[in-house]
Amino acid sequence: MKLLALLTIVFGIFGAAFAVEPDEVLSDPVLEARARALSEELRCVVCQGESIDASSAAVAKDLRVLLREKLIEGLSDQEIKDYLSSRYGDFILLKPRFGGAGAVLWLIGPILFLLGGIFVAMFIRSSGKVEIDDE
Repeated sequence: MKLLALLTIVFGIFGAAFAVEPDEVLSDPVLEARARALSEELRCVVCQGESIDASSAAVAKDLRVLLREKLIEGLSDQEIKDYLSSRYGDFILLKPRFGGAGAVLWLIGPILFLLGGIFVAMFIRSSGKVEIDDE
C-alpha cells in the first residue's frame, strides 16, 4: 500500500516529464526549450485542466508535434499562439487574452456585484423611512 502511494506521488510530480515522448524532442536545444515553454501555456482540449506539455492524450501529442513543426517553419511564439487560437479558439490558451467574449465574462461578475450593492443600499435606505400619518 505504501509503495502504491509512493508511486502515485512520484508520477504526480514527474508526470509532465513523461508526457513529451522522445520522438517529439527537437535536435536544436533552443527550439526545444521554446517548444516546452509554449506547450506549458497551451491547454489540452481533451484534458482541459492540463497543458499539452503535461497531457498524455493523443490530441495533446498531435498539438505538440504541430507546435514543433511551426517552430521549425520559423514562426514566432505569438504567431503560433495566434495560429492555434484561430483553429481552437482562445480556450486553447491556459491564460486567455482579455478581450471580446472573454472580457464580457470577466466584467459581468463585478458589474452584477456592483448593481446588487446599489439595489441593497436603495432597499435599506427606502425601508428606513417611516411615514407618519396625521390623523
